Amino acid sequence: MLSTLRTVRTPTRWITTQLRTAATQAQKRAGDISDAFVSLSGQQFSPLAPKYADLKGRLIKGRENEVRKSWERLLRDLREEIPLIVELGSKAIPEIDFKDIDNAPEKFNHELRKRGVAVVRGVVPIEEALQWKADLKEYIRQNPQTKAFPADNPQVFELYWSRTQLLARGNSNLLKTHRFLMSFWHSTNPQALISTEHPASYADRLRMRLPGDATFALGPHVDGGSVERWDEKGYGLGGVYDSVWKGEWEKYDPWEASCRLSAVLDLHQGVGACSMFRMYQGWLSLSTTGPFEGTLLVNPLLAKATVYYLLRPFFSPKRGVESGAQTTSEAMSSSVDFLASDNWSMDSTPSSWLQGATPGHGQELSQLLHPHLNLQESMIHMPTVHPGDYVAWHCDTIHAVDKTHAGKSDSSVLYIPACPMTVENAKYLVRQRENFIKGTPSPDFGGGIGESNHVCRMKVEQLENLVGVEGCRAMGLAEWDSDAEGLVPGEREVLDRANKILGFYD
Repeated sequence: MLSTLRTVRTPTRWITTQLRTAATQAQKRAGDISDAFVSLSGQQFSPLAPKYADLKGRLIKGRENEVRKSWERLLRDLREEIPLIVELGSKAIPEIDFKDIDNAPEKFNHELRKRGVAVVRGVVPIEEALQWKADLKEYIRQNPQTKAFPADNPQVFELYWSRTQLLARGNSNLLKTHRFLMSFWHSTNPQALISTEHPASYADRLRMRLPGDATFALGPHVDGGSVERWDEKGYGLGGVYDSVWKGEWEKYDPWEASCRLSAVLDLHQGVGACSMFRMYQGWLSLSTTGPFEGTLLVNPLLAKATVYYLLRPFFSPKRGVESGAQTTSEAMSSSVDFLASDNWSMDSTPSSWLQGATPGHGQELSQLLHPHLNLQESMIHMPTVHPGDYVAWHCDTIHAVDKTHAGKSDSSVLYIPACPMTVENAKYLVRQRENFIKGTPSPDFGGGIGESNHVCRMKVEQLENLVGVEGCRAMGLAEWDSDAEGLVPGEREVLDRANKILGFYD
């Protein structure tokens, strides 16, 4: 195997491969996290182009009655389960200590599959995580030109290549945590080209939210595209939600991976729109943060909530809205009469509304647009987390952040999702590796010069000593061992293909 240092010092094929690949990918315009969401960028939700009405009609054509009955069953289930979620609060979120993940309790396993979210305690020692935060603050102090949102009171920093971020992504405990969490996924196709045992590193941003902040008030949303979830050329390429369109929502399996391998998550080149298959989004805490202290909220319904926001655009209320209106008052949207099943009928002619979805932006949700989810109460705070704890949520999960940070200290996290090795993820690593070398932002995010002129930015030749070969492999900087014992055929082939894509051999 070529070492990272030898690979970098020699003009080997992977350098020319990544340069050629990067040249075919247009850099996204400069931007920050506000560009990824309509609500943060000051835009308004509105009907989409007429083609989306046609799309909706095609999705359920000939199965309208089945979908209507499916919707009614779903509403009944939501009426039963949401009160239980509200009663449990943060206790609905399963937790496990890092030291126990090799022998996870069945109760944890069951709850994770049901809820789609988890806290893994003590992945990194507290003292080490706190030192990482101090190092980040120094990196930001040395580089006052760092782009952040909002510009006048930075909370979310457009940083990707600091020593701390690279060290955390390549941390052996965190990679082990990713393998553990990704093991909850499965593939119905045993030959699927995917490996959850070989994580791929996705370079994301960091947050240092300060007490009193109310600007980073990102409401309920889902990443991984918006209109793409309905589009035949998006998630439809893999048939991810086919059972929903057939009126058999109970058969939808959010943990089936093979159907997602061909899905396209970013059809419209949105700034901050993720094009890599992330099984979980996640962050590593660098502070002690509790509910209402600038932390994360999630909707732990997973499958049912996903199906609801997928089917919502096909139905409209009969009572409680003016003719042609899509929303009503806050008070009416929570009333029993408004939410009753007999108040909702399938649109006889599909509209071009995809509630909360806008091309090039993330999927957003609200009480007005998605009233049956009772988001005002069913969005649950993370339990108190400490430095070194890791929080993960399924890629379909609705999540948000506290509207106001009412705590007394910073709420700081490193965004580090869990990504399997796939062919498309390997292609992304080629582009990401090139941006790392240049110091420009990670490919999915706003373009520009990024950290190319930053003082103390990490260089590729420093990585092997920092994170070892395992961390370098995750970054696409070292060759995978496709001859290792115990690999199933799909794993072996995807590692072979990844090595070729990354330029380690023909």
